[in-house]
Amino acid sequence: MSWTTPADLRNRLQILWERGEWLRGLACGHDDTFPLRLTLKGPSSAELAEHFEATRGWIAALTTAPRVRIEWREINHRILGIQRVPQAAWVDSLDDALALTGKRRETARFEQLLEVTRARQPRLVAWLAQRPLQALELADDWERLLAVVDWMQVHPRPGLYLRQAEIPLVDTKFIEARRGVLAQWLDLVLPPEAIDGNRTGTAQFAARYGFREKPSRIRFRILDEQLVVLPGVVRPDIALDADSFARLALPCRHVFITENETNFLAFPDVPQSIVLFGAGYGWESLQAAQWLTDCALHYWGDIDTHGFAILDQLRGRFPHVGSFLMDCATLIAHEAFWGEEGNQVTRDLPRLTAKERGLFDDLRDNRIRHGLRLEQERVGFGWVRAALEEHSCALPAAKPF
Repeated sequence: MSWTTPADLRNRLQILWERGEWLRGLACGHDDTFPLRLTLKGPSSAELAEHFEATRGWIAALTTAPRVRIEWREINHRILGIQRVPQAAWVDSLDDALALTGKRRETARFEQLLEVTRARQPRLVAWLAQRPLQALELADDWERLLAVVDWMQVHPRPGLYLRQAEIPLVDTKFIEARRGVLAQWLDLVLPPEAIDGNRTGTAQFAARYGFREKPSRIRFRILDEQLVVLPGVVRPDIALDADSFARLALPCRHVFITENETNFLAFPDVPQSIVLFGAGYGWESLQAAQWLTDCALHYWGDIDTHGFAILDQLRGRFPHVGSFLMDCATLIAHEAFWGEEGNQVTRDLPRLTAKERGLFDDLRDNRIRHGLRLEQERVGFGWVRAALEEHSCALPAAKPF
């Protein structure tokens, strides 16, 4: 029989605990939860007569349950006459609820966190009220988290690397592992001028709060020995920080971008050209290199929905970039190397050309085959050379691959 038991009452209280409402009341300084009324499911009129002894046992279990006050109702049973049965159970106080759920220790710990936070960073009490259970999960790190916030208040937009922040018992790994919660706290505590609102997400934590970031590296190869970057070094493979690359201003006609390192290393020679090693989504590091706007840009990515999405994103910064080997002919010619793409891009890509959009739609809508993709490293170098010649890039004499 599915009558409400003391264990059921404890389970319902446990659910309320998991909502964080009781701790939230402590943080807010008020609690209108208690006394708390819990309805009971008891025997029906028929069950009362058929299972009278079981009913007596059920009533005894409820009435002897600690920390619970029973609300009664009287019924006039046609066989048994006037009977008094439990209708609801009342938990009169937070202390009673904590005793029933075994959460006194956690609550005492929360009150400690609340006390120290009110003393050191009162603006964070609102965060505690919103996320009390998360606060308990972070309890062992609380002092160090507060230490980071204390330090940031004294050193807003420090202009240092995270590694250089000298905070007792706090290292770089700790800050990096807690960037999510620290960002929430710092947004509450720091003045607006100490926060770069254009930088969002944990990946941009350092930039958002004025720390220095490891400079982005741009790797490129010279495809023409006549382009001299390092005297005495022919066709060098070079990696520069983004600022240095922006000042390079090479006299290039063509800049090829490929996402595969082997393709980058083996890219054929092309007069007055270089090849860049791409980095997937995200092209901020190239933005400052305005000399690229005077070059013909060619992007070579995978023939799949993400490859076209990366091309679309790159065009947001360099509208004149063209696709290279991302066409139907290349796809069909390499059918033996087709693979499968998971988690396809399904949104529209407004910067694609009509032909690119047609192939993208075929891939996105699975018109050729479900999840079809051709990875760029599957394209033969004979096909690459032929495509370069078709692009009117005068090549030196062909070399075997």
